[in-house]
Amino acid sequence: MINYTVEKLDNGLTVVNNYDPTTVMAAVTVIYNVGSRDESPQLTGIAHLFEHLMFGGSANIPDFDGAIERAGGSNNAWTSNDFTCFYDVAPAVNIETLFWLESDRMLSPAFSTKNLETQRSVVIEEFKQVCLNKPYGDLMHRLRSLLYKTHPYRYPTIGATPDHIRNATADDVKRFFFSHYAPNNAVLAISGNVTDEAAFAMARRWFGDIPRRDIAPRLYAPEKPLTSPIVDRMSGNVPNTMVVRAFPMPGRGEEGYTECDLITDLLSKGRSSRFFRRLMLETDIFLEADASIIGSEEPGFILVSGRLADGDDTTVKAAIDAIDRELEAIAAGDFTDHDLERVKNSFESSFLFGTYGCVAKSQQLAINVMQGDELNNIVDRYRAVTRDDVIAAARRYLGAPGNVTLIYEPQNAGDR
Repeated sequence: MINYTVEKLDNGLTVVNNYDPTTVMAAVTVIYNVGSRDESPQLTGIAHLFEHLMFGGSANIPDFDGAIERAGGSNNAWTSNDFTCFYDVAPAVNIETLFWLESDRMLSPAFSTKNLETQRSVVIEEFKQVCLNKPYGDLMHRLRSLLYKTHPYRYPTIGATPDHIRNATADDVKRFFFSHYAPNNAVLAISGNVTDEAAFAMARRWFGDIPRRDIAPRLYAPEKPLTSPIVDRMSGNVPNTMVVRAFPMPGRGEEGYTECDLITDLLSKGRSSRFFRRLMLETDIFLEADASIIGSEEPGFILVSGRLADGDDTTVKAAIDAIDRELEAIAAGDFTDHDLERVKNSFESSFLFGTYGCVAKSQQLAINVMQGDELNNIVDRYRAVTRDDVIAAARRYLGAPGNVTLIYEPQNAGDR
């Protein structure tokens, strides 16, 4: 049980505090309700660019990292399709430094030409490293483009192409900031040795005067469901052929989301999973096999993949058939109550250890309050899923006619 208190400031900022007197540390997380789904299709990757720009100094603080290091702290950030998150940790006696830093960059980053050009180069280089020079790095670009035709989930958070970041102007950057990064579009979460009274007083002192802003509306329509299977091939500088299957699933908080998460755990989590026992140990087709959910606020997808020992057509077909047999087995109820209990126990363990420290707790609180979810109910929600619920979800989502199969081959595969 994580105890916390929530207060909303007059400017729309939601503040949540978890007082933990057992630690000498404290963490501050600010999560903004903005991600790559808020970008223009002609200017993708800008939310990720902002993750970098926000560390380049702010209106009154030219050296963000230096200031936090002098307080004995550290910081980091991440961007997703849905949210952008910044988090800091320091000794609790220096917690006010974190409020000072985060409030100033919420007020306004330093929109300097030097900072923009520096971070532009960093992000473009990251795109090259992660997507162009890494084996299978461009797989998600192709897969998302097959799953989504109109929705902004059709490109990864890093962007559709580095040219969009290369061509982004200072005006583009300012416009994106002032239409998304605002107290009325954010949650501030604190966890550590800071009382509610002190936390809320500092929040009002440092964030209370930041004005509300007009938040740009999301103008895109929901993605139309796939109605038939899609099969596609691509090639690149990769060591082995990979088979990927993707099945659309509900968004976070919707009926079926939790069941889909448990389905992928039954398939591939640990050495007791079906994929490890049936695909890895009982065949010589697979070098590795995995299943996971790409969970998101709006409908995401179940991702099933296998890296193959050989890439000839016979082996590829055998791999797809073997994967499908395991998916069909879940839909047919070919798993025990013990199997389901095992993955529930694993989830609970991961969740509890994942919310152990003050940094993890502040992030989880920020996310869940942003989503309007109750953090302390999550484990119970997974515990409440029955065997029949899993079977029904497997039949509905893994058995749907609209799905994608992508075969990623080495560039010389056609020479065999």
